[in-house]
Amino acid sequence: MATRCPTSPPVAELLLNFWKEKNFLVLQQQTTNKKNSRYFGEKGSGDMARKKIIAGNWKMNKTPSEAVALVNELKPLVANDEVDVVFCVPAIDIIPCMEAAKGSNIQIGAENMYFEESGAYTGEIAPNMLTDAGVNYVVLGHSERREYFAETDETVNKKVLKAFEHGITPIICCGESLTQRKQGIYIDWIRMQIKIAFQNVTADQAKTAVIAYEPIWAIGTGETATSDQAEEVCKAIRDCIAEVYDDATAAEIRIQYGGSVNAGNAAELFAKPDIDGGLVGGASLKPDFGKIVNYK
Repeated sequence: MATRCPTSPPVAELLLNFWKEKNFLVLQQQTTNKKNSRYFGEKGSGDMARKKIIAGNWKMNKTPSEAVALVNELKPLVANDEVDVVFCVPAIDIIPCMEAAKGSNIQIGAENMYFEESGAYTGEIAPNMLTDAGVNYVVLGHSERREYFAETDETVNKKVLKAFEHGITPIICCGESLTQRKQGIYIDWIRMQIKIAFQNVTADQAKTAVIAYEPIWAIGTGETATSDQAEEVCKAIRDCIAEVYDDATAAEIRIQYGGSVNAGNAAELFAKPDIDGGLVGGASLKPDFGKIVNYK
């Protein structure tokens, strides 16, 4: 009887194994792509639908005449239809800036707003005062308001709800101190700020909101979070929104980075997948703001 020599697996078996392995790899790649595109639609992270929003926070700077001069200086420099450009200016500058910005891509926003309609609240600004002037954006919960004017997460939430009630888009600020970062609790701290700020806010409202992550230790100090540090927190914020609402809401909400943003670091920061623009302080008062808006 002839002895059979050991043979390789039949060709059919080899083809079957090859087909299984190939399809496993394809399925694995599809799963990876799905994870990567969780917040970016079917085309993946390279085709984000969110439009960048770059806002200047003028803080307590510029008289009305100075504000008009600055708007006129910046108008040609910030021309960019691919980006939403907002100047958040002192209350006394809103109307003259509105006039100066006519015919440009600049939108004028406010730096603060109270959560009551009217009444004996000396020095405060009611939401209908802003809408009557044509304001569409308002900065809420900035760390300077929290530090110097005793704002809390709860009062920020009241202001957010009132802004939505009047059709104003809130730019909701959050951020950690240097101590909180060094102690490793910064993500937990910011998640708490976000969850309280969005209490009783509907998913449809949340989709239109803007969140500005500003590490307190980087505001006006010249210190800037690295692009990876900024992305880490902005992604954590988006994940938090997904937990509170759903992936679709998280995919639409825009998240800015703020904290010593300048013409030199804007492109690297804004290239990150979860950073949808910036809330810019001191640099928004200079011609270089045009380079930040036109960062590409």
